[in-house]
Amino acid sequence: MNHQIAVRVGPVGFRIGSDWRAPIDLMQRLYAAYPQCHAVMPTATVRLQATRPWRRFIRPSVHIGGDFTVPDAQPLPLKQALLAAEMGMNLQVALGWRQHLLLHASSVACDDGSILMSGASGSGKSSLAALLGERQWRLMGDEFALLDIDGSRLWPFPRPISLKNESINAVTAGTNPARLGPTLTNTPKGTIRHLVPRADALAGMDTPAIPRMILFPTFGQTASLRPMGPAEAFMRLTDASTNYVALGEAGHRALVRLVQHAPAFAIGFSSGAEGIDMVEQMWAAR
Repeated sequence: MNHQIAVRVGPVGFRIGSDWRAPIDLMQRLYAAYPQCHAVMPTATVRLQATRPWRRFIRPSVHIGGDFTVPDAQPLPLKQALLAAEMGMNLQVALGWRQHLLLHASSVACDDGSILMSGASGSGKSSLAALLGERQWRLMGDEFALLDIDGSRLWPFPRPISLKNESINAVTAGTNPARLGPTLTNTPKGTIRHLVPRADALAGMDTPAIPRMILFPTFGQTASLRPMGPAEAFMRLTDASTNYVALGEAGHRALVRLVQHAPAFAIGFSSGAEGIDMVEQMWAAR
């Protein structure tokens, strides 16, 4: 690739290469506070490539390549190349990472304990984690939660948080603009803007935490709380894992231990402030 950046997020070293300079300039700004890893072998490679040679200049479109690809994935316009890079990073981890049980979930930590939040897109898990991460909580991750194979600890993976649509203003009000990426409009997921985690989240990138609670949030509901049994939590989390099947018995044991040691709850909330209050009250009463 003509232009590239190498950066580490938690245990994963990424090398992102591009046919264009502009996406790498954006990545360098977004990941300026992250450890650089040019001198070591990356564990995941992403390529932002033109679909045809002339597409570098005429109606430029970005195809996501790398160690793993989705052959029929639609390219994105060059103005959305930052989103393409983030999608490519997600893809490499989802399909290639085997050192941990991967859960499509957000997580935050307080002292040595952590809360895991899982749910479908639009459930509010990312926004809730982002709001907590702006308070006394340490943001551990927005896209993936990395669970030790023995099920005992969550490892941080604090990528920039991908905020969508209405949550952008709700989360970023009063935030230092230096921590915000550009606003990307008309993407397949609507309007997106990235928020760089606070300095404490990046400083704690190599510090795991013990999972103490599992939440399945749903935004847009009247405030509600329902304890969830280990069997239901287990089934939901198998659906949320990208490598549970690939890890086989090891993944099964890790997930069983998680749901046996961390109580699970389904919560509904109608606003970010209400969600924060519910989580902090539950944490204090655990």
